[in-house]
Amino acid sequence: MVLNEMTRPLSLALTDEHEMLLAAVRDFAQREIAPVAAEFDESGEFPLDTVRKMGEMGLMGIEMPEEYGGAGMDTLAHVLTMIEIAKADASHSTILSVNNSLYCNGILWFGTEAQKREWIAPVASGEQIGAYSLTEPMSGSDAGNMASRALLNEAGSHYIINGRKSWVTSAPFADRIVLFTMTAAHEKHRGITCFLIDTSRSGFSRGKTEPKLGIRASATSEIIFEDYACPVEHVLGGLGQGFKIAMTVLDAGRIGIAAQALGIAEAAYEAALVYAREREAFGAPIGSYQMIQQKIADMKTRIEAGRGLIYQAIIAKERALATGGRYTTEASMAKLFCSETAAFVTDEALQIHGGMGYSKELPIERYYRDARITRIYEGTSEIQRMVIARKELGLR
Repeated sequence: MVLNEMTRPLSLALTDEHEMLLAAVRDFAQREIAPVAAEFDESGEFPLDTVRKMGEMGLMGIEMPEEYGGAGMDTLAHVLTMIEIAKADASHSTILSVNNSLYCNGILWFGTEAQKREWIAPVASGEQIGAYSLTEPMSGSDAGNMASRALLNEAGSHYIINGRKSWVTSAPFADRIVLFTMTAAHEKHRGITCFLIDTSRSGFSRGKTEPKLGIRASATSEIIFEDYACPVEHVLGGLGQGFKIAMTVLDAGRIGIAAQALGIAEAAYEAALVYAREREAFGAPIGSYQMIQQKIADMKTRIEAGRGLIYQAIIAKERALATGGRYTTEASMAKLFCSETAAFVTDEALQIHGGMGYSKELPIERYYRDARITRIYEGTSEIQRMVIARKELGLR
């Protein structure tokens, strides 16, 4: 079989720069984040100090070019960072993922030069917090059903935005938001436009903060627009281009969430491995029993299979950035499999720990709770299956 240019694998070997990044992020995550993760999970407080430190390290805009305040690294660097941060605390990795994948990428790929310089730099550097807002109370997977509206004023200088958005990650602390809302409701998906929102302007407010099951330190809330005047210069990508931007950005976000899920799974697996070696029952370590060995084997195999799908998605993304193509299927497969793997591995890890796994004295129950959201946000597992199947069947 001869591989053509479109199927030839790219190299994913770690460079010296990747190795240095990995060592630095792993050290930071275990030294600065892991010791406070349980405390922030319990209180639900936003970990602003450690988020600022991630910004100082260049992690909050790791794929952004240096001229826009980023670290100028690649998708593999982002994935390695996400895995290590998620192993220490999933909440921190959620904040990191939204900043990088959902906020910065959209502006980098669809913004004007002026928009890139004004809107990326302060967020990529960690000085400000970015957010992404697509979902509404009655509009989740069906974006064409959103009720929020943006109408051009008589002078043609501003869009007046009204409506309520829900489940906006980092919203309680966000300085800048990439917002998707209707400018031509009768056109459904084609009537969605993307706006760059400065949360310090009048007409913007924050609603209730969600009391969540997991990733509790990653603050999530509603946001409310009441006659918010958005300058026409803050339209991103052109009128009616919002749905295209949202879906393109979500492809990148799904790779990030796949990496997050893998990090959670790895943390749970490593804890289970230690416990299986040290915990004794009936005069022997529980890891010597075949039942536990089967669990360990299944957990490890699924983790490594998930890693392979993430790497496949990285290759597809890097190729797409060079050719202008898409990598939706690869991103969806990685996100689907890794999120389901996180659920499986954390459940098995809790089972191996028995009663101690159910106790808040150990982080296993937190891993279990945090893993659950990975099957929902950035597109549910059901949506990922639909995306994959429709592509394979040749359906639109």
